[in-house]
Amino acid sequence: MKNKEYSVEKDGFYGVYYPCEEKSGRGFIVMLGDSPSDRLASCGAKWMNKQGLHVVAMAPAKKDYGHHNYPLERFEKAIGVLKENGCTKIGIAGASTTGMLALIAASYYPDITLTVAMSPSDFVMEGFYRDGKDGAEERPGDGESTVSYKGEPLPYLPFAYRHTDYWKNIQAESKETGNKIASRRLFDESERLHPLTEEEKIKIERIRGKVILIGAEDDALWDTCRYIRRMEKRLKETSHECELETWTYEHGTHFVFPESLLNTILPVGASMFVGLMFKAGREYKKECRETRIDIDQRLKEALKNW
Repeated sequence: MKNKEYSVEKDGFYGVYYPCEEKSGRGFIVMLGDSPSDRLASCGAKWMNKQGLHVVAMAPAKKDYGHHNYPLERFEKAIGVLKENGCTKIGIAGASTTGMLALIAASYYPDITLTVAMSPSDFVMEGFYRDGKDGAEERPGDGESTVSYKGEPLPYLPFAYRHTDYWKNIQAESKETGNKIASRRLFDESERLHPLTEEEKIKIERIRGKVILIGAEDDALWDTCRYIRRMEKRLKETSHECELETWTYEHGTHFVFPESLLNTILPVGASMFVGLMFKAGREYKKECRETRIDIDQRLKEALKNW
């Protein structure tokens, strides 16, 4: 079977179906890149295919990594596509903002029984745009959440800064810390100004099956390991049916990808690219690579046993 594209207008979501060659009843929703057909997404799908999984790659829109009031109902449509293609087991994976999105979607749709969230937050973020307005690469959405459900934005943690101060602060922090992009102070300041409320937290206890949270202490975008520890604590204090695994590392940067996946995306210079993006990737090149190798081995095993 060939890859098949889906559109919001015709199918209710924007994505591409990537079937694996072998007969399989397992499928994954994967959110990588700013388009379901770009190199990052297609390589992620190819990597999953090698693990015996059919894949639906999703994105908010064509060539747009911005997330603002992204309808959760689109995941229901993607789940339907996997079911139509014989998948009786359905998982979801995301990284960074889409790591958060994977957790939210899994908390709403019990058909999802394996959730992999790389560098996630434990709360719903405010919506953001990447439309280049006023020369800013990214800007917050006014009164918009990253996601919506039944036409209503989910409660979210508002950013500490508004446009254009938002991008100026990210640029300043990036320059000061020696990273291509850094926003950890922005998120810490956001929580200081607006302490998280229960409504804004992801209800991880609603997720079914296995949940794998992956993060590194040296993440320059946000304090994902702190967020992961809060999710661990939440499950200890809340009735739940999911099985949680937390894989946290001292070094690994924001890019806590399996090593073989990163090498599929960048056949030459994967470690160099991580070093160009993040100071920790330069200073702890060996340790970051060891982290990705460990994630690679553990994730392949988890997918095999699912």
